[in-house]
Amino acid sequence: MVKDSVLRGYLLEESLAWLLRFSGYRLLVHEDQDPAELVTDGDTLRVRGRGALHQVDVLGEFAFTPAFSMPVRLFLEAKYYQDRCGLEIVRNAHGVVHDVNENFMTGFGAGPRQRYKYSYALFSTSGFTADAQRYALAHQISLVDLSGASFGWLLGLIGATATSLHSAQKHLPESGRFPVTWMRAELRRALETSPMHLLSSASVPDGSFKRAASAAVNEFTAVLRQHSDAELLLGFPSAPFILPLAADDQRRFLEYAEIRPDHTVRIKRHGTGNTAEWIVSPTDAVGAYELTFKLPENIEEWISDIGENERRRTAHVKEHFLSAITLYRVNSDGVRTYQLRYEASSLSRSAAT
Repeated sequence: MVKDSVLRGYLLEESLAWLLRFSGYRLLVHEDQDPAELVTDGDTLRVRGRGALHQVDVLGEFAFTPAFSMPVRLFLEAKYYQDRCGLEIVRNAHGVVHDVNENFMTGFGAGPRQRYKYSYALFSTSGFTADAQRYALAHQISLVDLSGASFGWLLGLIGATATSLHSAQKHLPESGRFPVTWMRAELRRALETSPMHLLSSASVPDGSFKRAASAAVNEFTAVLRQHSDAELLLGFPSAPFILPLAADDQRRFLEYAEIRPDHTVRIKRHGTGNTAEWIVSPTDAVGAYELTFKLPENIEEWISDIGENERRRTAHVKEHFLSAITLYRVNSDGVRTYQLRYEASSLSRSAAT
């Protein structure tokens, strides 16, 4: 049987692909989308590396190519663990992304082909160990902590759905395996996160399992769609990590940002240590919108390490790491870029800092 924690990870990955639907990443699911780099092995997608083929569950291609760079592709891996993700998981991510970025050789008579810059983002519902964080920062593996209150509704939904799917396995034939490919295809079909003609048509056993599993998947996608305003914006600060920005009201943020795509913001820190969350809001229109994010735990631990220095260290992080946050968003009009600029003069500290 597939473990409950594994099912939670699958559901989290597909949810993130949906939440990131406007952040400029199109989902790659089949070798037909790039026969030179991708390999479809049965129902599994693999990326060619210099030394091996690497399995990938969620692979996105960024619609916008940054200056002085190659087109960007992102490995997205999600872990729904009770304990923090350790060094071995981050080390594996580094090995994969290093190998695929090395997969470019030229020779006599060989024609030119497109080259990509692969990046790796690990999302965790329980944070990361100190060793994992240090290693990730050193090798530019992005770690995203989803343990904040902003994602509570999503994690609760995933937990309930995984429990239902795990229970449904008792109806599978004795030698049957949980149809992960079918589940992913059903989710992507309902959420429209993948080209429809490339989705697998894998079948599942008729009977009690199919009824129970289909009901769980349908309920899951229906609730996600009820949160149609939910969106995960990726913020790119002047730092070796990315920021998952959750908007309190997507419509209000977009209304403000469309008129002022480059504007100054306040950044407030609430809480201390690993429970701290940061809130971004415009300096000239308090209440116009709020974006919430969490920083890597080792930064929060450094801030909180010496109580009397907490305020000074918070200001240091804002001025050196969060002075400019860039966001990209894709809509029917193309790629939009927003710049959120923090200025020390706009500082507005909460009582907690």
